[in-house]
Amino acid sequence: MKIRAAVLREMNLPQPYSNSKPLSIEQVELHPPGPGEVLIRVRAAGLCHSDLSVINGDRPRPLPMALGHEAAGTVEALGDGVNDLALGDHVVMVFVPSCGHCPTCAEGRPALCEPGAVTNGAGTLLSGARRIQGERGPINHHLGCSAFAEYATVSRRSLVKVDPELPFEHAALFGCAVLTGVGAVVNTGRVQAGASVAVIGLGGVGLAAVLGARAAGARDIVAIDLSPEKRALALELGATAVFDGAAPDCVEAVRAASKGGLETVFEMAGSIRAFDTAYRITRRGGTTITAGLPPPTASFSLPMVNLVAEERTVKGSYIGTCVPVRDLPRYITLFQRGRLPVDRLMSGTLKLDEINEGFDRLASGAVVRQIVTFA
Repeated sequence: MKIRAAVLREMNLPQPYSNSKPLSIEQVELHPPGPGEVLIRVRAAGLCHSDLSVINGDRPRPLPMALGHEAAGTVEALGDGVNDLALGDHVVMVFVPSCGHCPTCAEGRPALCEPGAVTNGAGTLLSGARRIQGERGPINHHLGCSAFAEYATVSRRSLVKVDPELPFEHAALFGCAVLTGVGAVVNTGRVQAGASVAVIGLGGVGLAAVLGARAAGARDIVAIDLSPEKRALALELGATAVFDGAAPDCVEAVRAASKGGLETVFEMAGSIRAFDTAYRITRRGGTTITAGLPPPTASFSLPMVNLVAEERTVKGSYIGTCVPVRDLPRYITLFQRGRLPVDRLMSGTLKLDEINEGFDRLASGAVVRQIVTFA
């Protein structure tokens, strides 16, 4: 079938993207689902820094590629062997498909699925197939989703069925921002009631972590960002104190206010400077967790004596250490009961043709989550 999709053919084009137009809206051929695959009509897709990091070259991917990975839609057709979904079902896409049988999947850690990581890196679906064809040849899939499009063919292993009462523009947020941010707090950090936490980087994932910390009952929630607007929003969402990450005395101010540092600190900005701040404001015996994705060449040196003598823990968190089929319904229920106001992360909606302008706003830090909606 012929569909319209946002295709990236060259990375690292100059800003503003409204002029260079790294994403071209092209008519492409979308092949029907093969065995174990599903055709989805995309209803809403969020603009995320993981998309931006491909556009600006921070995280290279095979090109050309149809971008988009945080999305929700409806089931339109089923491939052979898919018998647990029905036409019209509402689903959220998950950007790491889980095979269900590799060592990490068998351990209950589907976010680290080995075949899923390999096929995501290759730009294919979990089956190894490419289902998008452009005029000049095959087009790669972005993280098994390619959701900046009217329709998408994806692996059944990339989908979670959700409550049809949930608006699509809200449902889309759960596929990345909420799974990653809330999951980092609940699953990776195991934050308990009465704990003290800090979140550095208040994009969609960072603010979702603030929501998760509040829902978990943290007594102190420190939020750090360069943007005064995002710091103000963090206070509205449950942060108990905010600090300017650009201030030269930021670390000292946080440590003084927290009487030596926080128990668990989450770095969500994907920068070495942010991680350095996160490590330095973690208290003795505390845990520093990073869910930001810096460029692959980025590295950080840890003071080993400090790590040992203070019994520090440093952890990574990918997709919030989630089990999507378990966690997504739980978080959605919390949202529906008013305990996880995910809708507050939305900065606005836009059309597919406005997507380059949307990434200009995201790159400037002026927005949290913009949602492409499809009629």
